[in-house]
Parts: sequence; structure tokens; C-alpha cells
Amino acid sequence: MAADRTDPVVGTPHGAVRGRYEQGVAVFRGIPYAAPPFGPRRFRPPEPPDPWDGVRDATAFGPTAPKPPYSEAFARYLSDPGIPGDDCLNLNVWTPQPDPGARLPVLVWIHGGALTRGSSAVPVYDGSAFARDGVVCVSLNYRLGVEGYGLFPDAPPNAGLRDQYAALRWVHEAIAAFGGDPDRITLCGQSAGAISAGALLAAPQTRGLIRRAVLQSGPPEASDRDKVRRVVRRMAARLKIPATAEAFAAVDRDLLLRAQAEAGRLSGPVLGGPAFGLVVDGDLVPRDPLRALLDGAAPGVGLLMGWTRDEYRLWLVPGGLHEHVDRIGPVALAGAMARCRVGPEVPRGYRALRPDAGAAETVGQMITDHLLRVPLHRLADARPGGSYIYEFAWPSNLPGLGACHALELGFVFGTGDLPEARKLAGENAPRALRDAMHAAWVRFATTGDPGWQAWDDSHPVRVFDGGVPYTAYGTLDEAMALWTAAPRVSEPAPGGAVRAPGAELAAAVRRLRRSVGALRH
Repeated sequence: MAADRTDPVVGTPHGAVRGRYEQGVAVFRGIPYAAPPFGPRRFRPPEPPDPWDGVRDATAFGPTAPKPPYSEAFARYLSDPGIPGDDCLNLNVWTPQPDPGARLPVLVWIHGGALTRGSSAVPVYDGSAFARDGVVCVSLNYRLGVEGYGLFPDAPPNAGLRDQYAALRWVHEAIAAFGGDPDRITLCGQSAGAISAGALLAAPQTRGLIRRAVLQSGPPEASDRDKVRRVVRRMAARLKIPATAEAFAAVDRDLLLRAQAEAGRLSGPVLGGPAFGLVVDGDLVPRDPLRALLDGAAPGVGLLMGWTRDEYRLWLVPGGLHEHVDRIGPVALAGAMARCRVGPEVPRGYRALRPDAGAAETVGQMITDHLLRVPLHRLADARPGGSYIYEFAWPSNLPGLGACHALELGFVFGTGDLPEARKLAGENAPRALRDAMHAAWVRFATTGDPGWQAWDDSHPVRVFDGGVPYTAYGTLDEAMALWTAAPRVSEPAPGGAVRAPGAELAAAVRRLRRSVGALRH
């Protein structure tokens, strides 16, 4: 193509859009894939956008979904720009060749943020490096918090997941015009985005839409309906309204966000309080996604899955929670047992594996394994030969963070030089590591092989640290043995009674939440 290319124009199912070239990459931002989800559409499944005449400008990010800001402690490390406007169901495309004949592999990115924060406008998610390496990159917004995941008696659940499915359908129908191959779509997400990608992968409706999937620091899962419903009821009590979609739709948006932030104050991976999540709905999520995938859903879809070595440090370090957990060690350990639904055998096993670890590290590793590593390990075991596992082990240059949750993102996207990536990684992150990790994702999206041994009985894990990446074997086997052997203490005993230790541990978790609540105030 000529160096003085004019702004690219591409047709979509709803009208033409004009992007622009940025350093050799054609970029289209803010393309609506669904109608604004407000007014009569609020809390309803997404609907197609109204078609437009002429050529729509697509040079700026579109509005982001309503969301509360990060607390000051987390905002030090994570960027989350907010763009006002109702037309928040939009997506962005980076492509090296907006030509229907190009037929390039496609990577579709679903952002994380606990289903309450984040957007496709986060600078770290810039898809230019993927496009320069021959992969069409798409990122999308979806409804968050109570707007996307509130559970009501008068509205369908999982609205945010339905938004993601609508975006995936749009990509399958429209991406060829941008140079992409609709038969080579890799669905990729991190944290809540990975949980979402896993659910979409398991959904019967997506059969044939997804060729490969990348799950970063998030397993396929469905949340307990009562847990999600409790968040809505807490919000309703604060707002003094019924816990219905009709009543919530009449509340001022900013007031709703403030109530949401307060109701979810003690939620999170460590505390496990009421939080928004995907629920089994008999439709897009007909059963637990992990169980569906273990039983053979999405046959033939290749998987790249992994975690960061110190996921928990992003949950514990901001605000001084790490030191606080060390101070209240026995209570924290009892709370972790309740969170993971296990007896004392498991923390004893972790202390034997890591005798020098304090309470915070033991709690953090237990919960990380319970939430992330163990289910992804099980999923790889169920799909040998087509699964690849990685661990990101490079520690941040900022004190205390280690190889924490979300640290790998600047490396995957090749955006580590941006100020927003340095907020988490610090200065002088290793470029060679960024190049190696980004290249593995490009190779997986292109060929299905990221460049190391597929999962088998030897349990190969590709380790990305400050040196040359290497493959380790059986790195989780000892921890997995603990979880496999440990009896679950909060499951119903014969006759329906709950075993006593479960109630005792639940009381410990309540004490831990009260303790942390006092710290946060």
C-alpha cells in the first residue's frame, strides 16, 4: 500500500465506517455492535443498532459502560478511563490490511475488571502490535455491574455476557471486510474477561464461531445465584426501592453506581463477599461452563491458559491489606479455609510446601490455586494435546507486587512502554520478555501452537520470567495433590445437614470481613 494512504473506509452490517492509519495500522474505534442499552432497553438483552447513512467517523473510542472509579489505592496501579455517553456497546478494530481478501487471523479481546470496571479504551489494550504482526485485533465494551449482571425477577440474567455474544456475532459477520478470517477467531480475555470467554466457549450458541481461546487468570465458572442476588438486595435496601429491574431502571445512574460500590465493598477474590458474576440461565449458560467444557463442550477448540505466579498480590498489596492479613494470621487462615471450603489439611500442606511463608502468602496462594490454577489444571487434563499452559513469573519493579494479577497484560499486547503499563510494572520492564510473550500469543492466534509442548501427562508449563522463557514440568503437582485429597467441609452431609466445620469457618470469614472493613474505613 502507498505511504500516503487516505483514511480507510469499511462497510459493516449497519453502515460504513471511516478509521485512520496510525503507524501503518488501520484503526477503527467506537463502532456500535448493538443499540444503546438504556431507556426501554435497560436491563434487556442487546438489540442491533440502528443503521446509518453515509460514512460514520470511527477515529475515537466510543462511550464506556457506566462504572464506579477504582479506589485511590487501586488507581495507583490500574488505569480505567471513562468516556460518557449512552452508546457504550461498541468495539474497536486494528488491522494491517482492511481488505476482504486478506483473510488474516483474528483475536477478540474481552477486558477484565471484576465485571464492574474496565473498558476497551484502557491504553494497555491497544491492538497495534498484534496488527503489525499480522493479526486483526478486536476489543469490545459490554455492560458492567448491576446493569450487566444484576439478577432480577423481571429481566433476563447475564446481560453483559449477552452483549459479548452479540459482539462475537458481529465479528463473525463483519470482520472479513476488515481483512480478518471469520473462521480463525481466537477469543481472548483476562480475569473476568477470561471467565466470560470460558462461558462463551461453553455456550451452545457459539459452536463454530470460535477457533481458539485464551484464558488469562480466570477459569470458566458460574456464580451462585443467591450470592449475586444479595448484591442487588443490598443495593435495593440502600436505595429504598424494590429489587426489580423496573425499579432500578428508574434510578439516577450516578446514584446507582454509588450504591453498587458500597454494596460490593467487601467483595473480591480474598473475601468472597457478595459480587456480580455469571449465573446459569438455561439459555446462553445452560450449565456450569467448567463442567460443560470438562464434559467435552467446544470440541476441537485449542486452549491457551495460565496465570501469574503471585496473582494475589494485586488483591492484597494496595491499601496495606497484605500486612493486615499477616497480623491477623489465624483468623485469615480460617477465613481462607471457609473461602475454599476445605479443612485444616490444606493450609497445613501449604505451610509444609512453603515453610517460610507468612499468613498473607499462604492465604493468597491457597485462594489463587482454588480460584485459578486448580480449575485450569483440571481443564487442561480434560483436553490434552489441544491445551497449552503458561505461568508469568517476572516480578514487578514496584515494591511488594511480585508477579501480580494483570501484570502480564503490557507484555501480551506489547504496550509495556506506555505510562499506564508502567503504573503496574514500574520502569525498565524487560523488552525481551515482552517480545517473547507477545510472539507466543501471535503464534497461537495464527497457528494454534504458541511455541511449546502441549499439555500431556508430563504437565508442561511455559514460564515467562526475566530471562529466556523455559518449560517446567509438574510445577503444580504438589499443590494439586493437596486439593485432590482434601475433603470439602461445607458440602451437605448425608441427610442434607451441613457439616459443623463449615459453620465454624463461615463465622471466621465474617470476622475477617469485619476486620478488613475496619481497615478500609
